[in-house]
Amino acid sequence: MEEQTRTLSLAQVLKLRLNDITPEHLSVFPGMTGWFKPILLAKLLLNVIVSEMFGQYADRRLVHAALDKQTPEEARARSDVSEELRREDGDVWIDYIADLGDGFDATYAMAYLLAQPDIEVEIDGRQEILPRAGALFMGGDEVYPTASRPAYNAQLMKPYSLAWPDTREPDGPPLFALPGNHDWYDGLVVFLAIFCRVKSSRIGNWRTRQRRSYFSARVAENWWVWGIDIALVRDMDQPQADYFVDAAEHMPNNANIILCSAEPGWYDAEGDGDSFRTLDYAASILLNAKKDLRIPLILSGDSHHYARYTGAKSQFITAGGGGAFVHGTLNLQPEIQAKWLKVDDTLKLSVAYPTQAQSKTLLDAGTSFFAKNPEFSYTLGIVYWIFAFVLTSLWRVDVAIILYLTLAVVFWGYFRYSENAFSWITLFYSVGQATAHALAIGAIAAAGNYLQSEFLPPLHWFFRASLLFIFAVPIGARLGALIFGQYLRLTCKYAGKNHNDAFSAMKLDSYRNFLRIRIRGDEVTVYPIGVDSIPNDLHP
Repeated sequence: MEEQTRTLSLAQVLKLRLNDITPEHLSVFPGMTGWFKPILLAKLLLNVIVSEMFGQYADRRLVHAALDKQTPEEARARSDVSEELRREDGDVWIDYIADLGDGFDATYAMAYLLAQPDIEVEIDGRQEILPRAGALFMGGDEVYPTASRPAYNAQLMKPYSLAWPDTREPDGPPLFALPGNHDWYDGLVVFLAIFCRVKSSRIGNWRTRQRRSYFSARVAENWWVWGIDIALVRDMDQPQADYFVDAAEHMPNNANIILCSAEPGWYDAEGDGDSFRTLDYAASILLNAKKDLRIPLILSGDSHHYARYTGAKSQFITAGGGGAFVHGTLNLQPEIQAKWLKVDDTLKLSVAYPTQAQSKTLLDAGTSFFAKNPEFSYTLGIVYWIFAFVLTSLWRVDVAIILYLTLAVVFWGYFRYSENAFSWITLFYSVGQATAHALAIGAIAAAGNYLQSEFLPPLHWFFRASLLFIFAVPIGARLGALIFGQYLRLTCKYAGKNHNDAFSAMKLDSYRNFLRIRIRGDEVTVYPIGVDSIPNDLHP
């Protein structure tokens, strides 16, 4: 398998159809998701709790498979797009994009690039034209932060329709999609309604082709793309396993499979994570067919960066740059030990985009936490006010100790939940952050007490609390945001922790990517298309 890594300047390549996208159009599209909005955090926490408690008992994959009336033969025929994709020169081109349904700017920009008749890139000093792909594969999280019909319309359907308007031809380029965890947060209801209908849905000029939340699409004479749905429980249900067993049994000897999953399970291969075990199970289905079936390429999104690991038999590529905030690559290991295709293998990191050095720069240059997350910051300000009022009312050492321990336990619980494990480093940083917040609260309480005693007569507790509110909340919001933002930056940069929260808090609209893949005979060439920055004038 060959790979060509190229970065495009959007100012040169992306000729936006701004005459067609009026301010009235843009006003209906959301900006990037504010992951630290308190209401959203509560909703996401509830979704996680519900999925963990009831996920196994309400697996919509089982219900949908039971209601699917097409025969295995009909399913194979519906997903065979090889004749549609084969060009006159015999080549087949497909696109892969994941994590796309967030803010309008990046989602539209990447969709626009996908839709262009061709893309000109520079490869080894020469200009090369990459033609538009004949099929599009979406690798998960087609909407953020949670699934709903309005969210899919505003964050996926309309941006893609603007990028490549529907020509009204009955058979547009085929589109296949995997659900990610955010697609699953409504039980997969809207995803199934859009992507898994008997009659194809129109997404711009693309046409859906699958009937279930997973697929086995034949894209060339000897090539298939498998998309496995790991749901929220990170496993493969029995009807899905039966589906892929049937697909493997009807493949010719020495066929090639591009395997897609909604999570890069190889990141947790050494820990024997559920996502990697499910990938390994899919690979075992191919091995058990005893037809010398090859898996030269494994693709995933979920992490919003580009990274390629090279193994003895396969290439593992993460390409989650379709529109959501960028994830840095600081947490990527240079090597991963994995048992893959029944052989102990060493996966070596070959390429990362952004690089680890660029990721550190992004952390250092990120906009302040307060500017990007005002709602969460003012929530911290209210906490500062409550704690400061208790201190100014009592001024007792035992009360101060209790408040400090409360902060330490809360931040340690947050840190432990986000990292899903206990370590002394989590305890150290939690105590450090609690101490910084406690000192800031103490300073506000002392200042409030001084102002009251020096300049005001004795007041009823309600008026004291009200006056302190005016003083403590705006100052506490900025102090709390500064401390919390620096805590995220430092733990991510120097301890390898809180990677997701540190980058999601900055909402960086940069380092986008998708894959343009050429299949020629038994050779596959991957062209990762990277976009360093997105124009910031698309969205008001």
